[in-house]
Amino acid sequence: MSLEHGSAGAPVRLGVLGCAEIAWRRVLPAVEVTPSVELAAVASRDPAKARAFAERFGGEAVTGYDALLARDDLDAVYVPLPVGLRPTWVARALEAGLHVLSEKPLTIGHDTSAALVAEAERRGLTLLENFAFRHHGQHHEARRLLGAGVIGSPRALMCEFGVPEREPGDIRYDPALGGGALLDVGVYPLGLAQFMLGSDLRLRGAVLEYCARTGVDVRGGALLSGPDGTTVHVGFGFGLQYRNTYTVWGDGGTLSLDRAFTPPETLSPTLELRRGAEEERVSLAAEHQFGNVLSAFADGVRGRRAVDTAPILEMADLVDRFRRSAEGRAPA
Repeated sequence: MSLEHGSAGAPVRLGVLGCAEIAWRRVLPAVEVTPSVELAAVASRDPAKARAFAERFGGEAVTGYDALLARDDLDAVYVPLPVGLRPTWVARALEAGLHVLSEKPLTIGHDTSAALVAEAERRGLTLLENFAFRHHGQHHEARRLLGAGVIGSPRALMCEFGVPEREPGDIRYDPALGGGALLDVGVYPLGLAQFMLGSDLRLRGAVLEYCARTGVDVRGGALLSGPDGTTVHVGFGFGLQYRNTYTVWGDGGTLSLDRAFTPPETLSPTLELRRGAEEERVSLAAEHQFGNVLSAFADGVRGRRAVDTAPILEMADLVDRFRRSAEGRAPA
C-alpha cells in the first residue's frame, strides 16, 4: 500500500531555493541517497542553472524563487542562498507554510534569527541550520570520551578552520550578501566550542582582519572561556593553508581530530589520544554527515523527533558578541 505525501512515512518533498555550490557538491548528492527526502524542484533566477541542477539531480527546473514557493507539491525547502539573502527567503518560505532547512548561519545576527525562529514556532514548522558537523558521530564520540575523563579534566580547546583564497568575485567577498570569513568559516570553530563545552561561553577578546579592497573580514581569531575556566582558542580565515582540526588539552592528556568539519562520507575518522607516553588511535565508522542532517530534518518535518532551535540563537548571539568585541564597540 502506498503512502500519501504528508504522512509520517512518506519522503519529504523538497524544493531547493538557489543553485549554490554547496547544494551541488554536498547536499543534493546526499538527497539522492537519503530515503526520507526526495527532490521535487530546483529554482534559480537563471533558467540555465536550474535546468543543469534538474538534469543532474532530478526534479523540475523552476525559474524564480517566488515560483518555487507557490508550488503545491512541496513540504519543505532547502535555502543555500547567501546569508545576506536568507532572512527574506526563509521568511517567505515560512509564510508559504513550508518547513525550512537553511544554510548556516541562518542570518547575519541574533535579532533576525530570533524573529525567524519565533515565526517557525508560531506556525508549527521545522527550521534547521545545515551545520552538518553537529550530526557526525565523530564529535559525539569525542564529547563522550571527554565526559568519561579519558584525558582528565579539559583545560583548553584549540580549533581552526582555514581555506585557500577564493576566486575574485566570489560571493564571500561581497558585503551586501553577508560575505566574510566569520560567517563562512568562523562559525565552525565557534560552534564546535559550543558543542563541546556548552553555550555558556564568555568571549574574552576577538580580532578580525579586513580586506581593504572588498571591505569584508578575511581572517580572525578569539579567546573564550567556559564556566569552569576552560579556555578556548579559535582561528579561521580565507587565504590560508587548508586546515580544519581541533585539540582538547586536559590535565591528563589530549584528544585531537583532523578533517573535523569536512570528512567525506567514505572517510573512517580517527580520534587521536595522547596520555603521557601512551598514544591511542580510535577508529570510527564512516558517516554521511549531510545525509544525517537531511534525516534529522525529515524527522522534524514528519513529527518523529523535535528539532532544537536553541543552537541557532546561541550561535547568533556569539557571532554578535564576536563582532562587538573585534570592533571595540562594547565589552563582551
